[in-house]
Amino acid sequence: MKLWQKDKDALKEVSQFTIGKDNELDLFLAPFDVLGSLAHIEMLASIGLLEKSELDKLTSALKEIFQEILNGNFKIEEGVEDIHSQIEMILTSQLGEIGKKIHSGRSRNDQVLVDIKLFLRNEIQELVNETKKLFDLLISLSEKHKDTLLPGYTHLQLAMPSSFGLWFGAYAESLVDDVISLQSAYKITNKNPLGSAAGYGSSFPLNRKMTTELLGFSDLNYNVVYAQMGRGKTEKVVAAAISNVASTLSKLAMDACLYLNQNFGFISFPEELTTGSSIMPHKKNPDAFELIRSRCNTLQALPQEITLITTNLPSGYHRDLQLLKEKLFPAFSQLKDCLRMTHLMLSNVEVKQDLLKDEKYKYLFSVEEVNKLVLQGIPFRDAYRIIGQSIAKGEFNHSENLTHTHEGSIGNLCNDEIQRMMNTEIQSFQFDVVNQKLERLIK
Repeated sequence: MKLWQKDKDALKEVSQFTIGKDNELDLFLAPFDVLGSLAHIEMLASIGLLEKSELDKLTSALKEIFQEILNGNFKIEEGVEDIHSQIEMILTSQLGEIGKKIHSGRSRNDQVLVDIKLFLRNEIQELVNETKKLFDLLISLSEKHKDTLLPGYTHLQLAMPSSFGLWFGAYAESLVDDVISLQSAYKITNKNPLGSAAGYGSSFPLNRKMTTELLGFSDLNYNVVYAQMGRGKTEKVVAAAISNVASTLSKLAMDACLYLNQNFGFISFPEELTTGSSIMPHKKNPDAFELIRSRCNTLQALPQEITLITTNLPSGYHRDLQLLKEKLFPAFSQLKDCLRMTHLMLSNVEVKQDLLKDEKYKYLFSVEEVNKLVLQGIPFRDAYRIIGQSIAKGEFNHSENLTHTHEGSIGNLCNDEIQRMMNTEIQSFQFDVVNQKLERLIK
């Protein structure tokens, strides 16, 4: 029996096709469906749609279900359409008529909306935490290797001196901007759609601000039609934030693959973090970074996939939106795995010293020699020509002493400022406020 079934059931083939992977994917939403229901019934009691005794029984039963979910003992039974149906059926089985009252004032449409927003909010928090761990490691490595020079490239051609401090620090600051994009996604996610029902509100005197407060949302999706329109849009914004983190990791992974290559030889890893060849005994393959690169490139396609699913849908709910779960939900674990593996690899990276003493890197210092002439009063274009001619004649001489002092350069990494930016962004999420409210709801 389905929640919407009246007399005849849908054809079995139709049910199987329309339910799709919901039984599997809705388990991601299970704890959040309970949280949304706990807030909803507290609000129903406040407006007289539940007696105090009924509220107490429902609350107790929902908390038992929540504990079963945490313990891994909860499942959606075969033939049950979704998580909402399963929980309502359990409550009705245990409490009879009282269990049937839980759906007053809401639709499965706003129920899944609030579940998804609570799920996304939680996943963003976990992503931010994992990103911060990698950020802290990158800052630490940047400081540790701030004086270790590294060739810098443009067009994959030797360009100017860089340093491992600059390289590690660059990816740390990239993660700051990625966290800002996660923060934007979090702000959009952190608005309450509950009470919008099927997208047109309810004739019950619902107190939507009460459920907003109980669930720790920062504000409401006020317009009930827009609350429904937010499905798909929210997922796309979150997917864009995911793709930004993935883009940083993919580029870092590509650098690591190049730098491990023997023709570069800038970094190495312990043998147990690389893989070998079945016929070439000398091989140390960067398989972990290659898979990080490819998985993160796949994640960068996620916003476009979501866009194509939702393009040209009119306002209101459409079953197309169900497919968004299949695309977005697994992306979080994939990205967290990539963040953790990148952290593991870089925790064991070995950096080669004295790279720029090799004769092949001498032209990296050509700009330094141009600048020295400029400091002597020679116009830049003339200085550029003089050094260019010395290179062409094979007469170029250089010093490896560098005097980069401006903000963000080799001699002034500004890691403290980058750390400050990250800390500011992390604090602005106010995860502790949300967590405290949810803890209060479930205790």
